[in-house]
Amino acid sequence: MGSGEAFADAAAGLAMQAGTAKTSNAAAGTGDWAAPKGGVVTGDAAEEAQKWVQLTATRLEGLGKILVNGAGLTLYRFDEDTAKPSKATCNGECAAKWPPVTVKAGGKIFIAGVAKKDVGVVKRDDGALQVTVKGWPVYRFAKDVKAGDAKGQGVGDTWFGVRPDGGKAGVEATEPTTAPEQGNDQQGNDQQGNEQGDQQGNEQEQGDKQESIPAKRVVLFSGFSFNVFDDDAGSQVIEPATAPDGGCVNALDPGTASSIAFDGLVKVWTGADCTGESKELGAVDAENVGGIADLRDIDFNNKIQSVKLLG
Repeated sequence: MGSGEAFADAAAGLAMQAGTAKTSNAAAGTGDWAAPKGGVVTGDAAEEAQKWVQLTATRLEGLGKILVNGAGLTLYRFDEDTAKPSKATCNGECAAKWPPVTVKAGGKIFIAGVAKKDVGVVKRDDGALQVTVKGWPVYRFAKDVKAGDAKGQGVGDTWFGVRPDGGKAGVEATEPTTAPEQGNDQQGNDQQGNEQGDQQGNEQEQGDKQESIPAKRVVLFSGFSFNVFDDDAGSQVIEPATAPDGGCVNALDPGTASSIAFDGLVKVWTGADCTGESKELGAVDAENVGGIADLRDIDFNNKIQSVKLLG
């Protein structure tokens, strides 16, 4: 397979897991923790850094929703890259300033607040596998040295923080302008073209349609933004192996969750033993697919007392 093409076989070998490196007990000094102060990872640390990558949705003042890595460093996308097909064009000196987020085949990607279906990898010119979000290759900025830094935002008017949906952070989307009216014959041709385009779009949509599946892993966090900026906040991992018959699990610290990550359908309750007010989360077509960084968004902050994995 040539450079720049979607690397499906390697992507299939990656283990994607809901939650963070911390909740998954990743080893110290590995993955995104190998170079938490920014810069380019070299030597033995480079090998350790590719064992895992973390993609976590959070909010930064002035930028809104944005992705950060396991060290809380801002992640970026480059306008000169392409998403369809995925192609990374930042190499050489460019990659020294904007280190690509890479992971080895068979490595892990921890995701919180990001849809699993939107995460993948692309093969770079040097053979490394670069993580993509909605097809866009993802980078760090070498001058970002601490959690919350976003010094790369807007550089060259081509570099922008990447949103959980692959879009540009801090940039409002604009609607396409309406084309001027044309003659009747041209309008008829346009109409026919539009109908064909709509049909193709529907066929593509049907082909891409995915069914919602029960969650295999749910993580409750006592802090906002999946505890990205709060090392002291607590968490609770819920998996089928730890759930009793019926799938209902009571929170260890009821009423303290401010964010939640999940990889499928889950139901949360305001009362113990799955009683009280409830909300179903995690449908593949839902806005909150992958997790909710701020449970105030659904009026459930500090309300979750029990969780049910939907089977």
